[in-house]
Amino acid sequence: MSNKPGNTCVQKKPISSNLLYLGLLTIFCLIGVSACSAKITDYKNSEPVLDLQKYFQGELIAWGIFQSRSGEVKRHFKVNMTAVWKGNICTLEENFLFDDGEQQQRTWTITKLDAHRYSGVAGDVIGEAVGVSYGNALNWRYVLELQVDGKRYKVNFDDWMYLISDDTLINRARVTKFGFRVADVTLFFKRK
Repeated sequence: MSNKPGNTCVQKKPISSNLLYLGLLTIFCLIGVSACSAKITDYKNSEPVLDLQKYFQGELIAWGIFQSRSGEVKRHFKVNMTAVWKGNICTLEENFLFDDGEQQQRTWTITKLDAHRYSGVAGDVIGEAVGVSYGNALNWRYVLELQVDGKRYKVNFDDWMYLISDDTLINRARVTKFGFRVADVTLFFKRK
């Protein structure tokens, strides 16, 4: 190779094995972090313990936001709820009032199956919601038929509830379609 002025030929340098190792390590770490997610049993020793029959009893109120996948708040809302248990079955009436004046209602029938498992059905839930609770947390998974601008979409909810105090509960839900996150919903519950 000539070093004469005007010669644009560039000599290739071999990639350092340390640089290659660092790049591969970074890729594997990113894959590992994205593959890890919380398991409901991670909360088995967390307090205060969430007892659905105790918390969801009588009158409750919640405030929430609906965010796009970019994090932009698209809507906010208030929910007035009434929960009544008869044995292991709860009827939960939800009345939503959105910031644009829209109102929606949903009635859940929740069944306590054992010390940790619940099932739930509602008019706009496709099939059955499956819930598992340990410690201060409850994870619901279900498919919801969501109406947006006159169109109906079936979306998956991965709903996590955390009891913070005897009367305060925080709910975070990830909404996905075809495995891709499309929105997040956050609610703060208070017992009346």
